[in-house]
Amino acid sequence: MKLQLVNEQVLQWKMNQSLMQSIQILQFSNTELVEYLKELEKENPLIEEINYDDAALPYHSSTDDVIGPGEINASKLSMYDLLKKQLYTLHIPEKMRPIVLYGIDSINENGYLDVELQLWAKQCHSTLEQVEQAVKLIQSLEPAGIGARTLSECIILQLKISAVDKPLVHDLLENHLQWVAEEDVEAVANEYGKSETYVKGLFAQIKACHPKPGHLLDTKIDHYIIPEASIYKEKEKWQLSFYSWSTPKITLNESYFHMRGIGKEAEKYIKEKQTQIEMVKKAITYRGDTLERVIQCMLEKQSLYFEHGTHMMQPLTLKDIADELALHVSTISRAIAHKYVQTPNGILPLNFFLQSGVKQSNGTKAAALAIKNMIADLIAQEDKCKPLSDEKLRKLIAEKYTIQIARRTVTKYREQLQIPSSTKRKEC
Repeated sequence: MKLQLVNEQVLQWKMNQSLMQSIQILQFSNTELVEYLKELEKENPLIEEINYDDAALPYHSSTDDVIGPGEINASKLSMYDLLKKQLYTLHIPEKMRPIVLYGIDSINENGYLDVELQLWAKQCHSTLEQVEQAVKLIQSLEPAGIGARTLSECIILQLKISAVDKPLVHDLLENHLQWVAEEDVEAVANEYGKSETYVKGLFAQIKACHPKPGHLLDTKIDHYIIPEASIYKEKEKWQLSFYSWSTPKITLNESYFHMRGIGKEAEKYIKEKQTQIEMVKKAITYRGDTLERVIQCMLEKQSLYFEHGTHMMQPLTLKDIADELALHVSTISRAIAHKYVQTPNGILPLNFFLQSGVKQSNGTKAAALAIKNMIADLIAQEDKCKPLSDEKLRKLIAEKYTIQIARRTVTKYREQLQIPSSTKRKEC
């Protein structure tokens, strides 16, 4: 082997700062873009103003109520804070307080105690009896069921039943939970020697219980949804219009460019900040242009959905759009992430228009969402005394919609829709 020097020319992709920033801003949601520009405005003195459109404010996910001034940036108490706050209403010996606090901190987000009692006692340098007393104190807090260690204990804590019935309910939930899920009154009545009236009343109480009481103390902040664009029909044609807040306008302070005799360091600093703004402007333009091309492509590919509804949804993948627009799949993925569009059917995420498909014998594909809607519609119209089996649903879809799918596919989609089987849907 010999060592030698060889000159050769090689073409390589290099990720410069401008490209990295364009990729970063492309995947920003509208609210993330606004937050990013607000931070930029704080540290770049050349920015005089960034114009946003206040019309974006009405769009959010959770409620249409007006937010009061006192609620803006209001402090939010966590589940743990709310539980500890309740301790002031209880008479707790001082030596027990750190043990109870340790237990509250060991509760998981669902409201269940997530610590072994022996470890709890060891960590708090206490006895097992003191820990068990702490468990009872925690379980006396609101909401009922908090601090339970199992689902059966959680439900028993919420049920208003006598001490005599507690062993029965515990055994039922531990060993025959399926009977409860199926509301099999006869099986439970025979197993425990109770009347069907008693069992029906017990089922009604169990159904009223919350399996995850910690969620009742959930204080998550509402996430606002702001659509990038609007899809609407005008003069018998579907149109795409982008909202002005999707492309904020950055205004510069011109006085910085007329300063003289400020020194090389200051001139260099101003030049750097100017370059930074130019790069951000280009990235915002690239984001807007890419989004427009992607949404326009989705509009064209899913035109039947906009005309006729979910039954006509077409299979569409990231690769289909990437091939159509001559872009990389990762670019499409970043462009649609956490983005929404206003449609006649409400505000929809862009990934809603991406649908997997079931291949047909003629080589075409039928969208999975469309098939699920067909199944749901057929079941909604069925005779409740003679509900349709999965095989019958398969045949009806083939006859009515000329879509061929396997019975197991019908079963899978029905279960995803959380629709019970035909035997459980029978009402006569």
